[in-house]
Amino acid sequence: MSAPLWHSVRVPPRKHTPAVRRNRFNSLISYPLSRPVPPSTKKRPASSAAKSSSVAAARGKVKAKRPVRTTLWENVKSIAGALVIFLFIRTFFIEAFRIPSGSMIPALLVGDWLFVNKLVYGPHIPFTNINLPGYSDPKRGEVVVFVSPYQPDEAAIGNDPTPTLVKRLVGTPGDTLYMRDGLLYLNGIAQRQGFAAANNERGNPNEVSELFDWQKRIALAQSRFGPAPAQPTHDNWGPLVVPSDHYFMMGDNRYCSKDSRYWGIVPRENVRGRPMFVYYSYRPGDEPQVVCSYETSDRAVPFITDVRWGRIGTRIR
Repeated sequence: MSAPLWHSVRVPPRKHTPAVRRNRFNSLISYPLSRPVPPSTKKRPASSAAKSSSVAAARGKVKAKRPVRTTLWENVKSIAGALVIFLFIRTFFIEAFRIPSGSMIPALLVGDWLFVNKLVYGPHIPFTNINLPGYSDPKRGEVVVFVSPYQPDEAAIGNDPTPTLVKRLVGTPGDTLYMRDGLLYLNGIAQRQGFAAANNERGNPNEVSELFDWQKRIALAQSRFGPAPAQPTHDNWGPLVVPSDHYFMMGDNRYCSKDSRYWGIVPRENVRGRPMFVYYSYRPGDEPQVVCSYETSDRAVPFITDVRWGRIGTRIR
């Protein structure tokens, strides 16, 4: 029996010449396994790029650009929110006031800036006749901020007939008030002012004004304090009884103060707050006054160059 064909055919071993071996060795050197791949110059599709940007923005690597309209709206909302907070605080808690006249010298000076507590007597809701409850009632002797009763003489010359004023509360409901020779009496007891107020400028004690005529409606014709004069004057008027829910206000600088003697008693709903302290003060650069004079400055830009540093932080009493 003859042997199988595959047993009889022998494939000779492949021989490599030195040249072939050298070429293969050179190929391994020229093209190593860890050969770096050159960057691709092909552009990625727009959808792929947008997706990559979104992912990067989500990871916090790239900040997404917001439209200008969105940014503007965010700024408007921030400003509006701050304005609402400011108006809320100003209406219900604290408001700043400036003293324009010398009616309260020496307690308050022209050029004083005050913070007023509006919560103490109950804040007033703007554009309404509603007053919210406070945690205290106005007391005799306190300095009070209020809206003045109607002043026809101011309306006649085009001024605000109901300005916001600051005076001292001298009479509460049920009190009997009168003045003799410039000295105020409360329920028959003389109310002498302090030494500083006693040095204030004096005016005409016999001044007569038609603005005093309102007193005749509530003046007492007969009382244990004597009858009221037929014609009230600056230094002699009353006795009169303060009605319920009303207050009698007067300035500390009696001869330079237009107060309840002129425009009447103040309703409770007109009360707005109580001054707390002076947060800024300077000598104004006004022309010196002949009547009812007060401190003035001859310096340029007096609100910076003529500051009353000693009054800053002064509590109002």
